[in-house]
Amino acid sequence: MDNTFHYAFPAIRGVQAGREYYVSMCPLRLIPKIFLFDEEELTPELRSQRTLNKARIPEMARYITEHPDGYVFSALTASVDADLEFEPVSQENDRLGVLRIPMSGTFIINDGQHRRAAIEAALNLNPKLADESIAVVFFSDIGLARSQQMFADLNRYAIRPSTSISLLYDHRDKAAELTRRLVLEAEPFRDLVEMERSTLSARSRRLFTLSAIYQATNALLVDATDDLEAGLSTAKAFWEEVAKQLPEWSQVRRGQIPASEVRQDLIHSHAVVLNAIGKSGAALLREAPKDWKKRLKALSKIDWSRNSPTWAGRAVVGGRLSKATQNVILTANYIKKSMDLELSPEDRRIEDAFQRGDYERST
Repeated sequence: MDNTFHYAFPAIRGVQAGREYYVSMCPLRLIPKIFLFDEEELTPELRSQRTLNKARIPEMARYITEHPDGYVFSALTASVDADLEFEPVSQENDRLGVLRIPMSGTFIINDGQHRRAAIEAALNLNPKLADESIAVVFFSDIGLARSQQMFADLNRYAIRPSTSISLLYDHRDKAAELTRRLVLEAEPFRDLVEMERSTLSARSRRLFTLSAIYQATNALLVDATDDLEAGLSTAKAFWEEVAKQLPEWSQVRRGQIPASEVRQDLIHSHAVVLNAIGKSGAALLREAPKDWKKRLKALSKIDWSRNSPTWAGRAVVGGRLSKATQNVILTANYIKKSMDLELSPEDRRIEDAFQRGDYERST
């Protein structure tokens, strides 16, 4: 290596596909200074990364600054268009040493550009984070084609975890904690909730998904305070009363009918309807706090059959249940009217558009 200025990183040397790579710990203060991502104005075929989604950055930065004792970021992966020199600490230990990289080299992030931008934003909010570190995997850059292939390979098998399992393991979200306790303590949900997956197979013995209960309960408690115990009490009382009007739920729990049959023939255990019941419940608790249980009995008189014309275009579109926002609102509108609840101006606008035939009604 020549006598130009260089960065020196303590590193571990490894080999993948016959090529050396290096793993190091880099102080956060250096991340914005030395790691770059491709300019957005370049066309996709001339880049080695996707463009930066700036809308994601504030939330990721808040995650770091609001959880300084508990945030977790995985390693960055970067290519360097310079000759890398690795100096082992000894002949006996030639995997551990110092990686020297010329400062004239360009660092391109192959994986982690949003983490890099979030770190920069977080440092602006909390400079005390500067001396913390993040793992970095360095590769020697051998051209655009290789960098593009690295991006494709790194993301080829990346699978986003299901919403249900993310909620199950999220101990920062109070609403997630409330939902976890709800499905364990409320009789209608006990032993009937799929905790890991956000979709149910045709043969599943579960009737609900954790993500669906989470969304529906959030809709129900939209006007509630941050008191977790009070919210849990309200949610338990509400869903237990709902279950009294929908006898199939308890029949599944007692093993009298299979969950798959209920999901196939009826719609009241599906996410769109649960969300709609939650939204309707929020309005019911707000407008009729004293006699909401009595008015909730209207649920037992609704035809919940999947093939009922009632749900064409509301919950069912093209023969399939739809969780789109407008479908949740249209389904909630029907439930609200069955309980003699007023529609909000926005709900009325969507309902009028539906009545005019602006939305697809085919089943």
